[in-house]
Amino acid sequence: MILFKNVRYKNFLSSGNIFTDIQLDRSKTTLITGENGAGKSTMLDAITFSLFGRPFRKVNKPQLVNSINEKSTVVEAEFMIGKKHILVRRGIRPNLFEIEVDGVQLQQDANIRDFQEFLEKSILKLNYKSFTQIIILGNSSFVPFMQLRAHDRRAIIEDLLDIQIFSSMSNVLKTYVAENKVKLDDNRSTKDLVENKISLKDDYITQLKNKTKNLVTRFEKEIKSNLDQKTSLLTEMDETNNKVQELLGQVNDAKQVSEKHDKLTEYQRSILRNVDSEQKNITFFESNDDCPTCKQNIDHAFKHKEIVQKQEKIKEYENAVSEIDDKLDEVRSRLQAIQSIQEDIQSHQTKTQTLNNSISAINQYVDKIEKQIQETEQDTGDIKEEKKKLKEFQKELDDIQEKRETLIDDNELYSVARNILKDEGIKARIVKQYLPIMNKLINKYLTQMNFFVSFNLDENFNEEIKSRYRDDFTYDSFSEGEKMRIDLALLFTWRAIAKLKNSVNTNLLILDEVFDSSLDGEGTDEFMKIVNEQGSSTNVFVISHKGDTLYDKFRVHMRFEKRKNFSVII
Repeated sequence: MILFKNVRYKNFLSSGNIFTDIQLDRSKTTLITGENGAGKSTMLDAITFSLFGRPFRKVNKPQLVNSINEKSTVVEAEFMIGKKHILVRRGIRPNLFEIEVDGVQLQQDANIRDFQEFLEKSILKLNYKSFTQIIILGNSSFVPFMQLRAHDRRAIIEDLLDIQIFSSMSNVLKTYVAENKVKLDDNRSTKDLVENKISLKDDYITQLKNKTKNLVTRFEKEIKSNLDQKTSLLTEMDETNNKVQELLGQVNDAKQVSEKHDKLTEYQRSILRNVDSEQKNITFFESNDDCPTCKQNIDHAFKHKEIVQKQEKIKEYENAVSEIDDKLDEVRSRLQAIQSIQEDIQSHQTKTQTLNNSISAINQYVDKIEKQIQETEQDTGDIKEEKKKLKEFQKELDDIQEKRETLIDDNELYSVARNILKDEGIKARIVKQYLPIMNKLINKYLTQMNFFVSFNLDENFNEEIKSRYRDDFTYDSFSEGEKMRIDLALLFTWRAIAKLKNSVNTNLLILDEVFDSSLDGEGTDEFMKIVNEQGSSTNVFVISHKGDTLYDKFRVHMRFEKRKNFSVII
């Protein structure tokens, strides 16, 4: 329960630089009177301004500052919640917003808006609209419950029944749902991105594998081609070697033929030397009649004989040379044949060497290619690295999918919770339980004020009003006085429900000019009966121009007057 103790204000509207102090729990009933503009309703504005930062009437905040002093506006409201004593202080020029709990000022780390939210939700546990529907009934800028929008009606009832937590939870859930949707959308985008990365990586790995495979295939084709060439060269080399062996067999007498040639040549030279010697002897005998040594005459017959013998000898030598020439011709012919064959052998041997070099080159090239194949097959670094990245992408995708499943589960949970927390959910069940009580109380208070209709609110807080003759009405169908009776009945009903639920239960009730135009004498009497039934814990303040007819109905009378342009209590 909120037990309001005091409200005090200075330089607020028409009040001066001296605090106007009003004790709120002094009397069960208090009448406030005064002329127009004397400051009767200032109390309303002061209380709502201190608690909610806005006046009850439609007055702009700068206009709240006293127009004469123009500064140092201060409003304080004191109240008890349980055993805690709370003071709320607000000021204008300079701006001020302070909360004290048991004499200790709360640290205002947050901004004004957040601090106000803290005051409403954590301390007062009601907002401006609920406050004005349960504590204040006025004629000025007050909007009765029945003239509020359905949404605002529901909010007030939820405050009364202390089920606004479900609306808060619903709003929180909406935030969670929205955030979850963003997370799901982000998850989908991330999932698509990673899946695209995986697809691209798969394609790239396939390309690398195909590249390796194609390269190995090309190398293998080159090896086969070279091996085929090697086989052909080996066959040709075998044929050449066989030919060389065959030719070598044809010149196995080369040494003997060469030696024979040398011998024949030397023998021929020896014979020719003999021929030359014999020819010199013949020339000697033909040229000399005397011996050059002994000077004796050479016999002619002897000379002739010697000459004939020498000529016969020469003829024998010449015949021998002729025979040797014939043999040399045969030998030379054989040597030429041998040389030709040896040249063929050399040519084939050169070819064999060339073939051998080619085969060796092929062997080296094949070894090189086989090494490249081995390196290509073993050098899978790029593929391994890409597979590693692919594995990482897959792990990322698994994590994303796991998160997505969690988000989907959360979304389903949020959906169930939202259905429960909808107006037609758990709140509707609670409201449905209390509607009969509310309607019973409303009709009780209407009857007490001699207003005999059947008034019922449905689950959407729309009214159904029937007369005793079963005629259907709406709130707008009635006169202002009848509307006021309905408003009062609703006000007391809300207060009774609040007291029952101990939600926004409070001692304070302020009625602004309720009796002046909307209630006649009989209605006033019936209303005062209801007020007196509220119990000793209720403090009712009635602001009115009808002081002369209401004095005897109230325990305390406060009168406001304007003195020297400032409102004062007399």
